[in-house]
Order: sequence, then C-alpha cells, then structure tokens
Amino acid sequence: MFKALSNATRLQILQMLKEPEKNFSPQVHIQKGDNFTGGVCVGDIKDKVGLGQSTTSQYLSLLQNSGLLEMKRIGQWTYYRRNEEMIKELGSFIGKDL
Repeated sequence: MFKALSNATRLQILQMLKEPEKNFSPQVHIQKGDNFTGGVCVGDIKDKVGLGQSTTSQYLSLLQNSGLLEMKRIGQWTYYRRNEEMIKELGSFIGKDL
C-alpha cells in the first residue's frame, strides 16, 4: 500500500477522486442503478493527470490492488473510485500505530 502512495501522481489521483464532482466532468455512462457513485472513467483521469493511457492504467491498477481504489466495468467503460473504508483504516493505522 505504501508503494502505491509513494508517487506524486498516484497521490494526485487519490486527491482528485476525493471530490469527483468538483474535479471531473459528469460521468454520463454511470446510471443510478449501477450503484457506483463517485466513479470516474479512466479516460477522464488520464486527461487530468496528463499521462498516457498505459501509465494511467498501471497507476490505477496499483492503487486498486493496494485496496485504495475500487473498480467497476460498465459496458465498455472502466470506472474507479476511492475505497473510503480502506483509506479510513489507513489513516487510523498511521495515527495510532506509527
């Protein structure tokens, strides 16, 4: 998990996903019934961070594999959002145990 947080761009992604409605355009392919509030399309994240598709996807995969992001495919689109429960646990761990 700490490796995922050791890169400034990955931290930027987590920070932007904290307020997706403020930092990204509306996600038109997510419907209310999809139950993935706060999810942002990979392409929109890529555009914001200014990296290529491959690098952005690698960064998102690392963040997901570390438990900091959740992913959902809706049709041809892949969406990511923060895993707030894991981020809260990490903050608690750092505050108490480190």
